[in-house]
Amino acid sequence: QVQLAESGGGLVQAGGSLNLSCVASGRIFSSCAMGWFRQAPGKEREFVARMGREGISTYYADFVKGRFTLSRDNDKNMVYLQMNSLKPEDTAVYFCAADIIFSPADGGRGIDYWGKGTLVTVSS
Repeated sequence: QVQLAESGGGLVQAGGSLNLSCVASGRIFSSCAMGWFRQAPGKEREFVARMGREGISTYYADFVKGRFTLSRDNDKNMVYLQMNSLKPEDTAVYFCAADIIFSPADGGRGIDYWGKGTLVTVSS
């Protein structure tokens, strides 16, 4: 079992930055790939970024490449999403996710562990 809790969301102006954090509890955290998804109002949940359990292999959705950076600290059971150059279309609830087999397909429907989400609002 893995429990996840996000923090760091809020209101920011376009062009600004936010750093989301996700703290995990559970013995298998270090065995899990970690990532983030987001869901905007009226839209399906979509993949944002993922990182392998070793903290090396990282993949990003095209719409965040060059703006968002994912990192993890296995000693602290933490995952971070640094978001720069934010746009109004980045407004969404951001969810931390974890699983041993982490598939970003279908909005992450196959992923076992989820946080409750943190709201990011980007004003124009």
